[in-house]
Amino acid sequence: MASSNNHLVIMAGGIGSRFWPMSTQSMPKQFVDVMGVGRTMMQMTVERFLPLCPAEHMWVVTVECYVDLVKSQVPDIPHDHIIAEPAARSTAPCIALACWKIRCHYPDANIVVTPSDALVLDAHEYRKVLSKALEYTAVHPDIVTVGICPNRPETGYGYIKEGDHVGDGIHKVQSFREKPSLDVAQSYLNEGGYLWNAGIFVWTAEAITHAIRKYAPSLAAVMDEMAESFYTETEHSVVARLFPTCEKISIDYAVMEKADNIYTIPADFGWSDLGTWGSLWSLKERTEEGNAIIGDDVRMIDSKDCIVHAPGLSKVVVQGLDGYIVSQHEDRLLVCRRDHEQKITDYIK
Repeated sequence: MASSNNHLVIMAGGIGSRFWPMSTQSMPKQFVDVMGVGRTMMQMTVERFLPLCPAEHMWVVTVECYVDLVKSQVPDIPHDHIIAEPAARSTAPCIALACWKIRCHYPDANIVVTPSDALVLDAHEYRKVLSKALEYTAVHPDIVTVGICPNRPETGYGYIKEGDHVGDGIHKVQSFREKPSLDVAQSYLNEGGYLWNAGIFVWTAEAITHAIRKYAPSLAAVMDEMAESFYTETEHSVVARLFPTCEKISIDYAVMEKADNIYTIPADFGWSDLGTWGSLWSLKERTEEGNAIIGDDVRMIDSKDCIVHAPGLSKVVVQGLDGYIVSQHEDRLLVCRRDHEQKITDYIK
């Protein structure tokens, strides 16, 4: 259910180089129609949250060179809610900047923070989980993080260890775990009670500013100094001068692993961070031959277990490939074995 205090912060500063050539530094994956559905990842992130929060309560943190992309793709978000980081300082300063700004005008704000480039297949269940989290944080001075129920021994995500159940499907967080080896990930799956860390957080403006003051006081001090200029003519120059002085640190290290009032809601809404071509191949509907196809007229001949991403091309013919990535974007073409995709960033240097 929507509330007048609900706000959404979308983190949209990443590059996504592992999705080359579809995702590039000038047009990263959050601004691309990855799924071939006519909407970008950014647009889908906004759309799925609209029933819980109006566009005028949405905020985007990005970098200066992507501000115009944000404005063009999600024009209903107020322009002064698009926050340009002058330097990449990881998620804690990014989140702090947005939440300090929100608190200036909306001291009672109840905030969801989410990446801009994650895939959610079941938007209804997503909203159900986030509604529960928002209802909880509205009456508790705690922090809630959404944990994804794992369906495989994934080594690319951090994990959340569930603690005691406190009611209504909400658990105390016992601990956060780093990205594991395959054997450790398998043991987590076998044991149960472990969730993928999706980087989705829910808190009030009061709760997160209090936590940052307590656990990351130097970051809070920079935010307080910048806050004096928020919504004034000097804001841009003050943020440009002070924000780069923030320690480069994730919100997990700065707050989540230190605080004792962290809770989690186990969720299963078809989530993926879509970090690799392999993750896209596993999530797309595939043909009997195991091919995942994104494009208007793609013809697969004697080929299996491939992913072809070629929207906008009038015709694509692929013959005789087994387990390959084929992707074309503008003047760039990739043909690479799926099991070599971790080397793509090296190949394009």
